[in-house]
Amino acid sequence: MAICVPAISAALICLGAAIAFGQETKPPTGPPTIVQPGAPGQAGKTLTPATARARPHTLADADVSFMQGMIMHHSQAVEMVALLKTRGASKDLQALGDRITISQSDEIRFMKKWLEDRGKPTTMGQDMSHMDMKGMDMKGMNMKMDMPLMPGMLSPAQMDALAKAKGAAFDHLFLTGMIQHHTGALTMVQELFETPGAGQDAVLFDFATDIDNTQRAEIKIMQGMLEKK
Repeated sequence: MAICVPAISAALICLGAAIAFGQETKPPTGPPTIVQPGAPGQAGKTLTPATARARPHTLADADVSFMQGMIMHHSQAVEMVALLKTRGASKDLQALGDRITISQSDEIRFMKKWLEDRGKPTTMGQDMSHMDMKGMDMKGMNMKMDMPLMPGMLSPAQMDALAKAKGAAFDHLFLTGMIQHHTGALTMVQELFETPGAGQDAVLFDFATDIDNTQRAEIKIMQGMLEKK
């Protein structure tokens, strides 16, 4: 009996094409992604919202304090760059300042979301949600406590001096101040990882490591700028 090979081949080709077509036209699945900026010259890290919201098995107090403190820390850096835009003289420094503002503003939003997803406040202070307020003399309590500066943060006197400087003098103060600021961030990361039980959250670990890498890279850039002056 004769077998029509061309017919069988054509059927198989059509079947393969149909399968391939079905695979190619299948709509993309999965949640949208969040890109966390990387160090200068390095690609950013892609984080899915599901990963960013993942609740760790154990959450140390140091994890929460680190994120809250780093929000405060980053906020001052953004404030310093805002002064740079109106008082600085170096175009190269202006470009670096823009990168710092963009990356740290994005990271502030990420840290706030991380804290909110875990039911934690985004600012440092006494969490009194678990305390029994009955019988307590609220009038005698200072509910607005002054928070200590995070490592490396500029003092009010330093910020005042920066705000009054202009041109080359401002650029010098900015560079020395931001190097101090970044070095403090490295200290915060080191203290987090040295705290027993802290830094176990996978997202937090990657985030803190990226901060460390970025700050180190930017410190080298700023040190090079100082050497040229």
